[in-house]
Amino acid sequence: MPGTTWKQALENRMPPDLAREIDVFEQQMQLRRQGKLDEKIFAETRLRRGVYGQRYDNGQRHDGVASQSLEFPCDDATKGPETIWDAPGMQRIKIPFGGLTPDQLDVLADLADEYSDAILHVTTRQDFQLHYIHIDDTPDLMRRLAAMGITTREACGNSVRNVTACPIAGVCHEEKFDVTPYARALASFLLGHPDCQDFGRKFKVAFSGCAENACGLVAMHDLGLVAETRTVDGSAQRGFRTYVGGGLGAVPHQAKLFDEFLAERDLLPTAQAIARVFARLGEKKNRNRARIKFLVAKLGIDEFKRLVAEERKILPEDAAWTDYLDHLDDHAERPLKDATPLNGQSRPDGFDGWAATNVYDQKQDGFAVVTVALPLGDLSSAQARVLSDIARDYCGENMRTTVEQNIVLRWISRADLPEIYRRLEGAGLGAPGAGTIVDITACPGTDTCKLGIASSRGLAAELRHRLGAKSASLDQAIRNLRIKISGCFNSCGQHHAADIGFYGNSRKISGYTVPHFQVVLGGKWTENAGAYGLAMGSVPSRRVPDVVDVITDWYITQRQGDESFQDFIARVGKRAARQIIEPLMEVPSHDDDASYYTDWGDAREFTIGDMGVGECAGEVVSLAEFELAGAEREQFEAQLALEERDYVQADRRAYSSMLQAARALVKTQWLDVPDEPDRIVSEFRRRFYESELFFDRAARGKFAEYLFARHGTPPNGADEDAARRLIEEAQLFIEAAHACETRMAAEIN
Repeated sequence: MPGTTWKQALENRMPPDLAREIDVFEQQMQLRRQGKLDEKIFAETRLRRGVYGQRYDNGQRHDGVASQSLEFPCDDATKGPETIWDAPGMQRIKIPFGGLTPDQLDVLADLADEYSDAILHVTTRQDFQLHYIHIDDTPDLMRRLAAMGITTREACGNSVRNVTACPIAGVCHEEKFDVTPYARALASFLLGHPDCQDFGRKFKVAFSGCAENACGLVAMHDLGLVAETRTVDGSAQRGFRTYVGGGLGAVPHQAKLFDEFLAERDLLPTAQAIARVFARLGEKKNRNRARIKFLVAKLGIDEFKRLVAEERKILPEDAAWTDYLDHLDDHAERPLKDATPLNGQSRPDGFDGWAATNVYDQKQDGFAVVTVALPLGDLSSAQARVLSDIARDYCGENMRTTVEQNIVLRWISRADLPEIYRRLEGAGLGAPGAGTIVDITACPGTDTCKLGIASSRGLAAELRHRLGAKSASLDQAIRNLRIKISGCFNSCGQHHAADIGFYGNSRKISGYTVPHFQVVLGGKWTENAGAYGLAMGSVPSRRVPDVVDVITDWYITQRQGDESFQDFIARVGKRAARQIIEPLMEVPSHDDDASYYTDWGDAREFTIGDMGVGECAGEVVSLAEFELAGAEREQFEAQLALEERDYVQADRRAYSSMLQAARALVKTQWLDVPDEPDRIVSEFRRRFYESELFFDRAARGKFAEYLFARHGTPPNGADEDAARRLIEEAQLFIEAAHACETRMAAEIN
């Protein structure tokens, strides 16, 4: 309508809850700039909005353009240049189960052009990432995403990360049933859930439609769910074979079987109960042991199951647990076009090789899934628009990202495959080899990650180039092996689950630091990451391509019959595997060959001196700290209302801020305190005022009386003086609540 600003237009399209969240984040940015919000709290806040710091010391971006030599520290937003406010970072964008529409992809392309470097990066959790984003741009970026139904909330931080699922769910021949609606329901249920706000570390969930393939990778997840069916009294029932406590990282853990058959109606409440047990008993002090895998290992799976069962019994009933079951068919995909066979249509050059690796025949006759292979998971904004146009013409909204950093188009009529290939090829998106040894997964490494030791992306690009050049002559035995690369030991590139994995490290040789990669062999990508590989030895980065050649040649010539790579590595043993790569572990002197002392994609001499502190999950922030920060934000909004002379609103928000602070303390003793003012005040009075826990030596319980007075005698109206007074009282009450929480934490420690 005339006179409407673009922000107002966006607000009209945004779900109210998403709009409010972004407003809150923008206000927290203001508070941090003013020094009114602690940096530790703000760091966790922005991480939970998917806003990361980014490394700038690599000297070269993925596209070969020299980058700035800047830092992105998080210590003090009031410092001068090279602070969080001055150096661009990264924005992660959640795409639950990888579900994507052409319109959403177009908006992502626009954002990449306007705020980033015109590159969209697909992650191993089916997310998108935009790099080189300035933090001041993030609220507007988030609003434009929210208008398209996309959130960045809890894309990072100590929270439930993006819920992943098989990208061919619903069209797969081997699946028991389509897990899509269940993944959607659980992702929605857990997003922002109060029981998921007090974790010591991140929590990852994955769904798979079958046990045999790798699409869900449930064995390496905190909570993994595999579709199962059973027959009871002649009726088929759906459920999930459920696993808990999986994870990679430096020391990987295989998930433990939690339930042979978790009925579909129990999915959401059981996940909630698991989250509560993790929040209550999980490690909070030592981040290195704060994942749920350590809790499961410490307690044992039987005790963990018992605790979850007990927790499940006391959960307040929630209609959301089963409401979604009445709408399972609402998500059902529909083909844009009728199925037509390919028959004898003419095929462009290269089509057959591409179709052999990038086309999957759906269980629905006449339809296929097309995998668009994205080298390094990267897609330019121009390519993204071409891809969205192809989707509109041939498959509608049936698109998904994959955990192997690709994009799939579903429900493609087979007759359209040649033309789709022509258009993809014209946009530089027609590369074959999806799901083969050429399709290498890599984490960001030293390109942008503060924890990166070696250039995982640079190495992946080199291996892809070399393997792609000889792809036509690759022996069938190695064609479908998986290579995965991490820039450090944290396994963001999933190297433990690869047939051939690498993770970055370094060695000091004659006073020089030399980039190396540890070689990991024998992981099992199939059976949902059914086994993890073993470290064989560390080789200089420059020799890794030779390592791939030596290992694959060894396997081709020495395998017995149709022996799998995993069985081969298990049979020959670790000693023999190490002996094969040992000749490649030697490093010549700097004078003899200086190339060994540089990393892939970076002409500078190698150093790890620019590494920073990782931001994968931020510092551990207690639930009370986090909620008290919310109280401070509410008190700040009261000040804004006072400034705008809206005294009624100022009074209401000041009172609300005291209620939030009181509830933050009560929740340290009673997690399920109702969000009702009378109950909050009565529980606070009993637990903290009458017990004198809230008292300090100076003010005793004085500041609590501000809350009691305002709660007991609400004003008929409000004037400037009364509103200002209550705002000041609210600030004193919140400060006292902080002090109380600090004292309690000190006593526990």
